[in-house]
Formats: sequence, structure tokens, C-alpha cells
Amino acid sequence: MNISDIIRIPFGYLLDWLYQFTTNYGIALILFSLIVKLVLLPLNAKSKKSMLKMSRVAPLAKALEEKYGDDKAKYQQELMALYKEEGVSTTGGCLWSFIPLLILLPLYYVIREPITYMMHVPSEASAQIVEIIKSHIELGGNTYYHQLAAAPYVGQFMEEIAAALPEVANKLQNINFSFLGIDLSAIPNWRFWTLTDWNAWGQFLLPILSGGSNLLSMWISQKMNGSVATDDKGEKDEAAAKANQSMNMMLYLMPLMSVWIGFSMPAAVTVYWIAQAIFSIAIDAFLTVHYRKVYAAEDEIRREKAAKMRAEEAEKERIRAERRAANPDGITENTSKKKQERKEREEREAAARKFAAEKAGVDAETVDTEKCPSGIPDRPYCKGRNYDPDRYKR
Repeated sequence: MNISDIIRIPFGYLLDWLYQFTTNYGIALILFSLIVKLVLLPLNAKSKKSMLKMSRVAPLAKALEEKYGDDKAKYQQELMALYKEEGVSTTGGCLWSFIPLLILLPLYYVIREPITYMMHVPSEASAQIVEIIKSHIELGGNTYYHQLAAAPYVGQFMEEIAAALPEVANKLQNINFSFLGIDLSAIPNWRFWTLTDWNAWGQFLLPILSGGSNLLSMWISQKMNGSVATDDKGEKDEAAAKANQSMNMMLYLMPLMSVWIGFSMPAAVTVYWIAQAIFSIAIDAFLTVHYRKVYAAEDEIRREKAAKMRAEEAEKERIRAERRAANPDGITENTSKKKQERKEREEREAAARKFAAEKAGVDAETVDTEKCPSGIPDRPYCKGRNYDPDRYKR
């Protein structure tokens, strides 16, 4: 017994019990997938919550990027602060999504070695049983799956096996791997032009259905994630929602991986994978509806806060407008003495220029005071009545 048997042996007992209960290997695998999903529901909820949080802060992260522009260090600092404030884990959603793959590996061994794990026969005795059946039946060239190929014939050679291994005779059973007319113990053939019967075609279609169901599951999940993307005012952000749907590479990675698994392993593994995708759609929909209600309440608080801030700003602007109308000069009790004196001096200078311009018979409104500070074009610098510009010339 090795460390991996800590997971494989319980899986074998569970799959064996489900097979005895349903008397159908395919249905047993589907129920096994459902039980796994229910057991992992808390982890799936954690993963879903993390992904939804990432979708929700996407508009806020985009606003930070526009605000800080080329200052990448400041942007990263503010982004990490935003993630911490919103309780977002940048890796939480991705890590938990790989748990089904970790479960698939021990399940694969349970499916590949049904005599060892479903009939609970020791490995050495299982190898002897395979050799006995192999002496009568051709099990194929791939020795890796000989135990799976031999399992359906255990009942046919029960007497011979019991005579050779009496200590395990009471554990043996005849497992029927047929499901909807498809032999789930065989590996699908991807060369579709060589297929002749429904069994072969059914095995070929299972990986295709697996890829399609996983693609649909990922697409629905991303669409649901994008539906909760809102800005800092609690309003829905369509651009960020679309970005969330198009940025995730998992949308294509997982379906392609499921197709590869389907054509590389026994069809039983693919049935489990299809069931996982279908149950994922149902659970994602349930979790999204649940968290959408929670986030809708948060968005309502954001909208109320934004409306309150807009009302406060409008009231402040109204008060400022009233003050400007009542005191156009802007002089209040807080205005400094120097500022008042400067204002009075500017008023006196403006009055003097106007008086000088009127005395000289010019229109003060048309005079460029920057070029003619005195207000009298003929005497631009007010040098006095006896000013002679050529007085000191030689």
C-alpha cells in the first residue's frame, strides 16, 4: 500500500457501492461525480466567490490604470490595496478550479484497476487473475489496461480463479462496463473513418461531448462572472464584463484538455468528465444567483453613497454660488489686509487711468493697458510734461 491508496481505496469502495446499488457502471460513475461535486461544494463556493470578486473589481482596476497612467509602481500599489480592501485573492479562483483534475488522477487508477480497487483484491492476486484470464482471452497489446480488459471475464472464469486463489474467491464479481451500448472499459479510437458499429461511434462521440460540455460550462461561468462587474458607483460596467469574458484562457484550455483525456483514457473517465461539466453548470448557476443577491445589496449601498455625495456637492455649489452673488468682490472677514489693500490699489489705478484717458480725449475701453499703462497712448510712460526723448542724444 502506498500513499496514493489513501484516496484510491475509498474511491474504490464508493464506486463499488454505487455499482451494486445501481447495477449500471455508467450511472455509478455519474453518481460518483455528483457526490464529488457535493463534497467539494464549499471549495467550489470559495472559488466562485473569488472569481466573482475579480470580475467586480475589474472596473475599479481599470479606473486606477487610467488614473495613474505610466506610473506602474503606484498603480500596482493601489491595485494591491484595492484587492486587500475588497477581499480579492488573485490566485484563489484558478487554484480551486484545478481540484477536479487532482481527483481525476486517483479515479483514473480506480477505473484502470477495477479488480484491485472495486473487488478489493490485493495487487499480487489481481496480477495472477489477469494472467489466468489472459491465457484464455486476448486482452490487447497495451498491458497498462489488462486489468480493466480482464474484469468483465472474471465471472466466466470464476471456478479456475477460485481454485488458484481461494482466499479472494468471495471478493470476485462480474462487472458489466456497458452503458447505453458503449463499452466504457475501452479507449476511444479517434480514427473515425475506421469505425463500423455504435459501440465504436459512441466511444468516439464521448470525448467530443466532453469538450463541448466543458466549453459550455466555462462560457456560462465567465458570462455569469461578468454579470456582476460594476464600477465604484454600483453601476453595471458592460465593457469590463466583456473583458472578463474574453481574457480567461481557461475557456479554451479545459475543453481541449478534456478532449485529449477522452481519447487517451478509457471511456469511463470521459463519462465522469462529462458529468462533472454538467453538474458544474448547475452549481455555478446556483452560486452565481446566491452571490448576485449579496453583491446587489452592496451595489445598492454604493449607489446610495454616490447619490448622497452628488447631493452634497450640489448643495455646496449652490451655497458657493449664493456667496458669489452676495459678495462679488470676494472680500470677507477672512480676507487678509494685504489682499484688501492690493485690491483697493488696483481700483485706484484703474480709476486714474480712466480719468487720464478721458482728459486726453481717448476711449479708455479701447486702450491696451499692457502696452500703455498710463491709459494715454501719447504718453505711454508718464515721464512728465517736459520729457524730451532726444535730450541726451549726441
